[in-house]
Amino acid sequence: MTNAGFAAETDLAIEARGLWRTFKGGVEAVRGIDLAVRRGEVFGFLGPNGAGKTTTVRMLCTLLPPTKGSATVAGVDVVSEADQVRRRIGVALQEIGLDPLQTGRELLELQCGLYGIRGADGRGRTAELLALVGLTEAAERRTKTYSGGMKRRLDLALALLHNPRILFLDEPTTGLDVQSRTALWDEVARLAREEGTTVFLTTQYLEEADVLADRVGIIDRGTIVAEGTPAQLKAQVAKPTIELVPRDAGRCGDARAALAPFGTPVAERAAGSIAVRLNSGADQLAAIVRALDGADVAVAHLALHEPTLDDVFLAKTGRSLEGAGQAGIPDAPADPGNRERAAA
Repeated sequence: MTNAGFAAETDLAIEARGLWRTFKGGVEAVRGIDLAVRRGEVFGFLGPNGAGKTTTVRMLCTLLPPTKGSATVAGVDVVSEADQVRRRIGVALQEIGLDPLQTGRELLELQCGLYGIRGADGRGRTAELLALVGLTEAAERRTKTYSGGMKRRLDLALALLHNPRILFLDEPTTGLDVQSRTALWDEVARLAREEGTTVFLTTQYLEEADVLADRVGIIDRGTIVAEGTPAQLKAQVAKPTIELVPRDAGRCGDARAALAPFGTPVAERAAGSIAVRLNSGADQLAAIVRALDGADVAVAHLALHEPTLDDVFLAKTGRSLEGAGQAGIPDAPADPGNRERAAA
């Protein structure tokens, strides 16, 4: 089955303008966000629990109508052309809805039939997807016997079944072990690189966004507070820091003097160490080594610390991402969200 194309000639796979969602009781889960995701891009949507990530995904996937604003996915409107949007996207949400009594193969073949892929074509596509997500050996087992990682991978296979050009993954690695998470990362990267699939990935994990995303949008309390490539965002808030420990503790003063032209001293992480935030960046490292050598300072330890996305989040919101969101705006109150999803 061929990839579903875009309805209009545009470089944008996803576009939102003033997208807003208010739930019963006046809870504003998403507050007037603008998005532009290019074709073939992996866009990381980063934020704590309750930031509005899942609500945004549900609106873009036609599972939840916007209160205000508009959005197009694959060139078609998510409200007036919802059926056309659904034909063009693949979706793997946080909630994995697998029939526990069916096998992995049965679920995939059933889904193939719903998309009109039947007979030998359906069996072939099922075998291809099982191999793709590493579930061939478990294909005849009922899904109730699958681990969390296996269920996530089967859910990804179901989302990919009709070769969608746009794939929505809503916190797909939550609760997975390191091995399963890495396997899913590899597959997402391959889809974007080799298949040209646009991936809209919501996540709480800083490392996940840093590893996978071409660009990142940070959402907090329903609004987008930062957007750009991971490198751009990190460069906005901090310069790299170099930290060193002289072999002779008595030479700390000489080491500080040698480093002074390269940046600003910052708080030392440990006794006997010297830390400087560099004026430029990592390209100063060779000159720093020469300066230390010229000052006859032998180094026991030297490390370059790059700024992280957590530094970005802290600078933009005033708090760290880890452990945040406990008192945030709920992504989707249970009653409204469930009603909208059932009606979609």
